[in-house]
Amino acid sequence: MDIDISPLCEHWPDIEASIRRALEAVFAHLPEDSEKESDSISIVLADDALVRSLNKQYRHKDKPTNVLSFPQDDGESLGDVILAYETVAREAGEQEKSFHDHALHLAVHGTLHLLGFDHQTEEDAGAMESLEIKILAKLGIKNPYEFHDFMQE
Repeated sequence: MDIDISPLCEHWPDIEASIRRALEAVFAHLPEDSEKESDSISIVLADDALVRSLNKQYRHKDKPTNVLSFPQDDGESLGDVILAYETVAREAGEQEKSFHDHALHLAVHGTLHLLGFDHQTEEDAGAMESLEIKILAKLGIKNPYEFHDFMQE
């Protein structure tokens, strides 16, 4: 898997190697017969301004969010996962989590969206959360759903 990580915001700490390990854990956790359209993915470490703009343009929500996923159907790339620094930092503080752990969780979450996972129904949410918990445990990160729900609407 080719993982391209692009820091577009100067506030992001040196987290690229950790994100790479987290995504490798996602792909290692998938069943061997799972269909992957592509062997590359892009992670963008952005700020709230960029994410707000994208959220408004593509989801018609004029506010930043923690993570956006944009699947690609060109066969060359699985898609893009875009993280918003200020929102991730704020949520980590509010939820009493480390920035590092929260950012990795969101990278895993966004990647699972690109792979077709979703949380629109209670059943789908349970399946996706269970997979996230297993992947994060392999990275030494405790269950992010234990005390808080991190998703924004």
